[in-house]
Amino acid sequence: MVYSLDGAKQRRQAQAFKAEGTKCVLDTLAAFPLVHLISTRQWWEEYGGKVSRWCQEPLLATPAMMERMTSLSTAPNVIAVYQLPDRSALPTPLPTGLILALDGVQDPGNLGTIIRTADWFGISLLLCSPTTADAYSPKVVMSTMGAISRVRPVYCDLASVLSTYDSTIVGMALDGTPLPAASLPSNAIIVMGSEGHGLSPQVEALISQKLLIPSWPPERPTSESLNVATATAITLYAFRNR
Repeated sequence: MVYSLDGAKQRRQAQAFKAEGTKCVLDTLAAFPLVHLISTRQWWEEYGGKVSRWCQEPLLATPAMMERMTSLSTAPNVIAVYQLPDRSALPTPLPTGLILALDGVQDPGNLGTIIRTADWFGISLLLCSPTTADAYSPKVVMSTMGAISRVRPVYCDLASVLSTYDSTIVGMALDGTPLPAASLPSNAIIVMGSEGHGLSPQVEALISQKLLIPSWPPERPTSESLNVATATAITLYAFRNR
């Protein structure tokens, strides 16, 4: 059952996801309802006192058993199985300030880095289109470095949800105003599109302000675009430093 949680379909059917490794587990234990804590005896002897608030008795496993349950190249000493949050429930009330939205960001590594970056810049809500990678896949959970505990991904019909907001909707686009020259609002939804396709037409139609991260120097030939996780970090810094 635990190994099957690598698959998105199996996670939805089981209504569960997993976190692997000591740091990832310790960073997430307080944030999600625990279904199972599976560990080696050695790990429990070292960390059992630290996690007794959430688990009195783990499911003990040998290193060979952990290897069969993991998605990592090296088997961890602990795996936590958590109840999968409601991925479609918007928080009430909605947070003020900056909200980040992802329109078709499909690479799990990029998504994990974006969640970690959003956490660094104090953003707690992440609106995701259905074509965005699953934030609760093991690779994403691991790469967030615990930020998945504080940043809430909500999967929704992005265009429909964005159309209900009063905040300025900002989109990153190659025909946008360069960030250094733009007036950046304090209340905004910042939409990042996929590297391959950019923003979907439905979402792009709702954008009220297009922004561009300029290359340097402007006349020099350069790459076609930035990595979306890198672009997100630069954009969020610009907004926080406006």
